[in-house]
Amino acid sequence: MTDSKSPLQQARASYQPKLPPALRTGNIAVQLGEPTEPATDKEEIRKLFPLTYGQPIATLVEGKGDLSTKPLKVGVVLSGGPAPGGHNVIAGVFDALKAANPDSKVYGFLKGPAGVIKGKYIELTADIVDQYRNTGGFNMIMTGRDKIEKPEELEACRKNFEEMGLDGLVIIGGDDSNTNAAVLAEYLRSVGSSTCIIGVPKTIDGDMKNELIEASFGFDTASKVYAELIGNIARDATSAVKYWHFIRLMGRAASHVTLECALQTHPNIALISEEVQAKGITLQQIVEQIVDSVVKRAQAGKNYGVALVPEGLVEFIAEIKTLIDELSAILGQEEEYIHSLPDHSERVQYLNTKLSDHSARVYGSLPQDIQEVLLRRDSHGNVPLSQVETERLLIDLVSDRIREMQAKGEAKEVKFSPLSHFFGYEGRCAAPSNFDADYAYTLGYAAAQLIRAGLTGYTVYVRHLTRSAEEWVAGGVPVTMMLNIEVRKGKPTPVIRKALVDLNGKPFLTFAAQRDRWAVEDDYRFPGPIQYFGPSEICDAPTLTLQLERG
Repeated sequence: MTDSKSPLQQARASYQPKLPPALRTGNIAVQLGEPTEPATDKEEIRKLFPLTYGQPIATLVEGKGDLSTKPLKVGVVLSGGPAPGGHNVIAGVFDALKAANPDSKVYGFLKGPAGVIKGKYIELTADIVDQYRNTGGFNMIMTGRDKIEKPEELEACRKNFEEMGLDGLVIIGGDDSNTNAAVLAEYLRSVGSSTCIIGVPKTIDGDMKNELIEASFGFDTASKVYAELIGNIARDATSAVKYWHFIRLMGRAASHVTLECALQTHPNIALISEEVQAKGITLQQIVEQIVDSVVKRAQAGKNYGVALVPEGLVEFIAEIKTLIDELSAILGQEEEYIHSLPDHSERVQYLNTKLSDHSARVYGSLPQDIQEVLLRRDSHGNVPLSQVETERLLIDLVSDRIREMQAKGEAKEVKFSPLSHFFGYEGRCAAPSNFDADYAYTLGYAAAQLIRAGLTGYTVYVRHLTRSAEEWVAGGVPVTMMLNIEVRKGKPTPVIRKALVDLNGKPFLTFAAQRDRWAVEDDYRFPGPIQYFGPSEICDAPTLTLQLERG
């Protein structure tokens, strides 16, 4: 009978993730700094979090501390989209607690925060955890996108924790999930519960980071998976020499993945949503930029190329955002009537009487399939922008522009044969790189120490990630320090601010200094697959983004 595990799975099972020195010792202490406060909205956040506001930054150091050595019961929950390394976070929590006291127990809440609310969990034993070490995915306990925020949900969690005798809960998720951790920690304090809540920064989008949280786990692996695929496509483009490849990459709220993949592979075009928004670049200007590259390359005998498009691009184009706002208002009033009209042309004609002149022109310039998507609303009443296949939109508009030019006798050299791709789910559950395996394991190990110290309302951080794990420093940052107030669903809401691409940062400036040359030349790089075994400079290197940011 054939073994159910591949040779790589078997080899990775024995990989022992690296820990910083302070966490390898049996004597771990917590060093507390000065009280903290958020950068903005201080009084509003203080009022919302009176019991957890102003907590100090915690640093885990070697030394005799007063961390609990009694047997603890700790829960873990995976929240939101999968990210490579999630299983290693759980393994880190498990190993740390068992090292402090073998009688400690770890419980995995099933299918995300809904499992916490409903009290659905399993005990995680060594047999279970060992099966998932250094593997991708969140299938050990599965995940979900529910939130713990309503009073009845918070109280349900408290009751479940009390019945379980739970000492702590580790919430593994992105900015919203870590905000939820702060809300839950505050509530539990207010009702006298001793259960500690600790968050762990997770997202392949790379948009949860700050001075202390240098990266979210999963970004390293996912961006390297996509970069390998982009490199393969670039190699194919230079082999077949007849296709333009338009590749949409995950990252709806920020373009970190697209920027990292551009730095790794040197495509002809890479659009950065944050730049589009900051400069007020129109959809037509984006099309003209791409057409310019297509034409110049065709004139050089190169009717092929590679273009990278961030998933959330359309949401950053001012004229599209204005159009969406106007459409949402109209649909809110007249959705039933609009959809009662017998065909699409009549709907467009009617909308032209309701939209502003500029928005009507923008709407009319879009392909019909995109127009139809924008006339639908999701369960929250929002236009479903996530369903807009931005790469196909650009292909259609570029094709139209080239045909227009050729009808005028221009761009005669161009033979535009576009292909579209979407790289998303291919990267979310990949086997973690050595970096993510080490980083995620350290995050989990550190989360357990913060619970042993009785801390709550913190997110784990690990600093000095561009250096060897021997120089890493782990600890916890109070979630309230990272909060600001944003309007969500019409009301002020505390959230962790998403980290967008910094247009003055070294990663973007490095890209911007080279993109004009990439647009016309074949300067493609081929990173190849993730390497797990071999020289450290190949196997353990962090992303170029992180190296450029941290020097």
